[in-house]
Amino acid sequence: MNTLDVVTFGEAMAMFVADEPGALHEVKHYTRALAGAETNVAIGLARLGFKTGWASKVGKDSFGKYIMKTLQLENINIDHVVEDRNHPTGFQVKSKVLKGDPEVQYFRKGSAASTLSVNDCKVSYFTSARYLHMTGIPLALSSETRGFAKHVLLKMKAKGRTISFDPNLRPALWESTEEMVETINEVAFQTDWVLPGIGEGEILTGCKNPSDIAAFYLEQGVKLVVIKLGAEGAYYKTAAEEGTIPGFPVREVIDTVGAGDGFAVGTVSGLLDGLSIREAVLRGNAIGALAVQTPGDSDGLPNREGLTSFMQTGVN
Repeated sequence: MNTLDVVTFGEAMAMFVADEPGALHEVKHYTRALAGAETNVAIGLARLGFKTGWASKVGKDSFGKYIMKTLQLENINIDHVVEDRNHPTGFQVKSKVLKGDPEVQYFRKGSAASTLSVNDCKVSYFTSARYLHMTGIPLALSSETRGFAKHVLLKMKAKGRTISFDPNLRPALWESTEEMVETINEVAFQTDWVLPGIGEGEILTGCKNPSDIAAFYLEQGVKLVVIKLGAEGAYYKTAAEEGTIPGFPVREVIDTVGAGDGFAVGTVSGLLDGLSIREAVLRGNAIGALAVQTPGDSDGLPNREGLTSFMQTGVN
């Protein structure tokens, strides 16, 4: 019997967001928040009522305690989070922008999460869930986290679980673009649903056309490819159908970080709810639009009531 609906894993960090625009070294005041692609997805799914678990390591320090407390308040299961006495919790600093993408500086080298290894894996925790969401970030952090990710993937596949994969490319964490592309695609080919951005799709496949990017993965056995097109919406393709779903109008883009995670929350939750692919991608577009209208990575992720209201009225 499954005890969790969805499980994911990765690195969470404390995040300090500048309270005023300007160069990071000149900013005097910051607001603390939580950062992490996988925790964003876990939070979004939990707010929609899914029983969600997140696995990782954190330092036995104030940042680690903050992360665990924050996730517990979001009703996320953290039974697979290990406290590490020997390595710190990572953190990041993010600028405030009036337009465009913020500057983000990471302080994560040697973090507790980067030591997450196969030896830390409780297979029964993962297989208690009916669904696994992965990103490409743990594949980039260290050889240990890469081994952990591949181990979890194989165990979940062996149990017939559905697996989604958001490449979430972080070129700065890789030795080379070639290594990044090879490793990310090796994992993507073994998953069921692949969710790249259009720019990521071009890097990973060498194709520019969304249909060609999708075909690249479908030919390797992936069942569904959904490609994020930014303000234009998203394109999806399976062996049987394809289409483009327009995005939701946004009055003001405050912060683009976390928009892709919001899109994953919407699309994955829709598919888990039994919606059609078109309906699920439309929900993905809606939550992505909500995400860019708030400063924090997960601030815009809605509950069921808020999601329904926004999709009906376009107003949040």
